[in-house]
Amino acid sequence: MDAGAQYNPRTVEEVFRDFKGRRTGMIKALTTDVEEFYQQCDPEKENLCLYGFPNEQWEVNLPAEEVPPELPEPALGINFARDGMQEKDWLSLVAVHSDAWLLAVAFYFGSRFGFDKADRKRLFTMINDLPTIFEIVTGGAKKQAKEKSTVSTHQSTNKSKSGTKVRGSESSKYSNKPQAKDEDEGLDEEDDEEEHGETLCGACGENYASDEFWICCDICEKWFHGKCVKITPARAEHIKQYKCPSCSNKRARP
Repeated sequence: MDAGAQYNPRTVEEVFRDFKGRRTGMIKALTTDVEEFYQQCDPEKENLCLYGFPNEQWEVNLPAEEVPPELPEPALGINFARDGMQEKDWLSLVAVHSDAWLLAVAFYFGSRFGFDKADRKRLFTMINDLPTIFEIVTGGAKKQAKEKSTVSTHQSTNKSKSGTKVRGSESSKYSNKPQAKDEDEGLDEEDDEEEHGETLCGACGENYASDEFWICCDICEKWFHGKCVKITPARAEHIKQYKCPSCSNKRARP
């Protein structure tokens, strides 16, 4: 498997963009696409790896046949541990190895194209500003955001008519705030942006922005971009209890 055959990023910005694309794909596999990922990791098959691609897609496949491979290879044999441990522990283990692989690929490019000390530091800083896949899968990113939030965070959360929690400009029709714009309301919106700025999407891991529609899972209480879980404000209005893809797919494993 040559996960970097399409292009080779040569600048810090290009390597970071490559990192983010691969990371998003792997987060999808372990969250919104977790049921499909689980099915593909059949312990009866040969050694399998989880690959993330720059186009934000993921794939479970056999490792590269060439030696040495074009890029560092992800953890081998993730499927063998699937049925020998709790699902959440197995997903956490895959997440840890995925984080390690992403860093290996990013700094492989950095070494290959001669990044100096300043470039490597800048690349690491950009990467380090994002939560790890492990933090997203285990809810650690959400806990960190909660610790930085205040009680007013909950006060600014809007409720839809059906009770499902939503955020964003599209959800303003569910809010009890008056629609007239004044100075106080402008300040409230700025405060809301600051308070929720540390909230991360459970699917893509990106930060909260007030101009985007968000919805909260009533089971795990993680927040998601509406676009990441294919939920529109109109649809959210008719949902009594929203379950994210991960919670919807949870069931007893043999």
